[in-house]
Amino acid sequence: MLVFEFRAYAKPAQFTAIDDAIRTVQFVRNKAVRYWMDGHGKSVYDLNKYCAVLAREFPFAKELNSMARQAAAERAWSAIQRFYDNCKKRLVPVGSPDHGNKTRQQVVGKKGFPQFQHDNRSVEYKTTGWALSEDRQSITFTDKKGIGRLKLKGTRDLHFYQIDQIKRVRLVKKADAYYVQLCVSADRSENLSTTGNTIGLDVGLKSFYTDSNGKEIENPRFYRMGQVKMKRKQRLVSRKVKGSSNRIRARIKLARTHLKISRQRKDHAIKLARCVIQSNDLVAYEDLRVRNMVKNHCLAKSISDAGWYQFRTWLEYFGKVFGRVTVAVNPAYTSQECSNCGAVVKKSLSTRTHACQCGFELDRDWNAARNILSRGLATVGHTGTWGSDPLNAWGDSISTPVGENLLGQIES
Repeated sequence: MLVFEFRAYAKPAQFTAIDDAIRTVQFVRNKAVRYWMDGHGKSVYDLNKYCAVLAREFPFAKELNSMARQAAAERAWSAIQRFYDNCKKRLVPVGSPDHGNKTRQQVVGKKGFPQFQHDNRSVEYKTTGWALSEDRQSITFTDKKGIGRLKLKGTRDLHFYQIDQIKRVRLVKKADAYYVQLCVSADRSENLSTTGNTIGLDVGLKSFYTDSNGKEIENPRFYRMGQVKMKRKQRLVSRKVKGSSNRIRARIKLARTHLKISRQRKDHAIKLARCVIQSNDLVAYEDLRVRNMVKNHCLAKSISDAGWYQFRTWLEYFGKVFGRVTVAVNPAYTSQECSNCGAVVKKSLSTRTHACQCGFELDRDWNAARNILSRGLATVGHTGTWGSDPLNAWGDSISTPVGENLLGQIES
């Protein structure tokens, strides 16, 4: 599935209608959650049927397209299903020694219980309720909310895709404008010639990452760079009277600053991940639990600013697009082990140089990147030594597609 985003241009009355549709989606979603809490909704089909009841009871809900109401109910069920999954993960068998009488007891509280939404910013249509123009430059919403025709402006050419390939259309309200997102059912794949290169990546805070060749990529620190400007706008928000128009405008300016930083971080991750994937046949990286790492309040801001998880997500995505192999390895002791002899050299975070008794000495992150690559190659069945030539280590000639051999080993 591909998602294309276009900026929407319309009259103020149409934007007001979009806001009304967004509030209706929030209403339907919260009503569906309450319906489930009352013990009625047992499945997503029950919630979809309840949408028809809401349409009969509330005229403003009937104005919204029926499939848009169902999409709102599906959002509610997604939160409910996530809660069920969390409960299953937190259940352990306890009870009498008798195996047949084992019961289940929850060891952790009901974390993740579905909550009522207060800040919805989107409305989603499925295959009805909208019509794309023949020139693919505008889209018209045909329900009774009165949104009408919206002009689209973007860089993607929709003429390459058929109308029936568009499975969902979403209207999104952001800090700077309204956007139309089109979900297109299409597979993206590109063929690249093999490079014979393999690389291991060790992400960090000093540098964004250090690869197994010793190259360091500077950490952009977008949040740190915009923090002064952000604090100033935050002070302006706090000085305004709550509920006033001036406070709303100040909040919008602050939200635009946050939006710019998130876009910078995403753009950096996309460009860097694409470059890494296109330059190597195999990319090994750390399987980090970023959610647990940010619990360290001393480093939480820096870790979040680096955007390691987003970078990993785009690595895996471009790996599928270009047919490259991406391997997530266990990060344990990658900084402690010597990449030359395998001995464990204990060191603190302040020690930035790896010095082993075997005489091997290099940068700490470089040593970790070499270990990450070794583990990644071992995962896919690599039999050569770390420092050998990649083509000879694989046992393939230059004309052999290394990436296809690796994919075959993983699938087997």
